[in-house]
Amino acid sequence: MNEEIIRLINIKKYYKVGAEIVKALQSITMSVNRNEYLALMGASGSGKSTLMNIIGCLDTPTDGQYFLEGRDVSKMDDNQLAEIRNKKIGFVFQTFNLLPRSNALDNVVLPLIYAGVSKEERIARGKEVLEQVHLADRMMHKPNELSGGQRQRVAIARALVNRPSIILADEPTGNLDSKTSLEILALFQEIHEAGNTIILVTHEEDIAKHAHRIVKLRDGLIESDYPNLEIHRLPSTFASAL
Repeated sequence: MNEEIIRLINIKKYYKVGAEIVKALQSITMSVNRNEYLALMGASGSGKSTLMNIIGCLDTPTDGQYFLEGRDVSKMDDNQLAEIRNKKIGFVFQTFNLLPRSNALDNVVLPLIYAGVSKEERIARGKEVLEQVHLADRMMHKPNELSGGQRQRVAIARALVNRPSIILADEPTGNLDSKTSLEILALFQEIHEAGNTIILVTHEEDIAKHAHRIVKLRDGLIESDYPNLEIHRLPSTFASAL
């Protein structure tokens, strides 16, 4: 039986721009099950970034309800949302968002500091996830000593370090060449197979085809939502050879 992890009910998000009301999300109702691998697609202005921000608890809806693991987060205050973000959601961004003066291990364990985890446990967990993303031999390197693909793997390790329910990846291959993009997608495939729920935000069809389900947005509405019957699978050796 599938276990629902996300439920969105009639989610709307409106912005006031001067005298005009912009309806970024008009009415979104959808659910995501635990251990799904979903691609959220749409052109610029479709509402996918707004929806990602709401799912990631970076923003709140104008109207509607958002349940995460059965809890209604749509009415939570900023402190409650910050706690959800830290414990339940791992973020991977296009621009990596690493601290330039800190080594890979220090970047990875940063969320654990905010979570109040002891130094000994932080280091152990940081090493564990760096090994998971095949970067154990680079943990003392700073971002400027790493390739783009290696930096993104540090960012993925940081997203995994709190053992979150959901990995939310926003255009994670956007700054990478095609070969490195495939290496990162192979890593997401491994993470999904290990049990994580992954929501991948992309505007590229060939990237979305690595996911198991594709949801397309247009003008703040769901245009289509279907299982991917032609999943682009990568050999597991692709990631382990990184």
